[in-house]
Amino acid sequence: MTDIAVIDYGMGNLRSVAKALEHVAPHRSVTVTSDPAEIAAAGRVVFPGQGAMPDCVRELDHRNLRSAVLDAAASKPFLGICIGLQLLFAHSEEGDAAGLGILPGRVKRFPQTRMVDAAGNKLKVPHMGWNEAFQTREHPLWRGIAKDARFYFVHSYYVEPEDAALQTAATEYPSRFTSAVGRANIFAVQFHPEKSQQAGLTLLSNFVDWDGRP
Repeated sequence: MTDIAVIDYGMGNLRSVAKALEHVAPHRSVTVTSDPAEIAAAGRVVFPGQGAMPDCVRELDHRNLRSAVLDAAASKPFLGICIGLQLLFAHSEEGDAAGLGILPGRVKRFPQTRMVDAAGNKLKVPHMGWNEAFQTREHPLWRGIAKDARFYFVHSYYVEPEDAALQTAATEYPSRFTSAVGRANIFAVQFHPEKSQQAGLTLLSNFVDWDGRP
């Protein structure tokens, strides 16, 4: 049985996620897969991705992976990364696309007219580079990570949960937005832990050992 399944729906740099997991868990089997049966049999699941929300949803359905994702998110330790966070929500402004609706809320684009820092300098969209993720509540995946640790971001959209209790971290660019969420066996982040050096590797290591309880 595969210990960790990385869902392959044709979007994003999945190999870098798998390599980072192999690095922190050399004695665990890590498989990049688009096989629903293999995802169902895995002990824990990672749902990464990059790209546009409508394309990601289309590819999920084209590969018959929607049910596999829904089942995994309901039953085992589940980590969403970047688009893998955004797809968990009900709706995205990107392409007016419906997400999976696992978590209540929506995905919004950074408002171009308000992208100015405190000194009046214009901020770029996409938000790209290193930024703090300020932990807003405790969670097992934050173990050993500074409460204001910096992670690597690449995104033009951000999640806006309906339930404020979902938030586990927030980031400022320039306004504060939700950069990590957690509910039951689900943890998901807007940043890329696989590109975030030691803080990211620690988060992935915590996920590998996580029993799925908040």
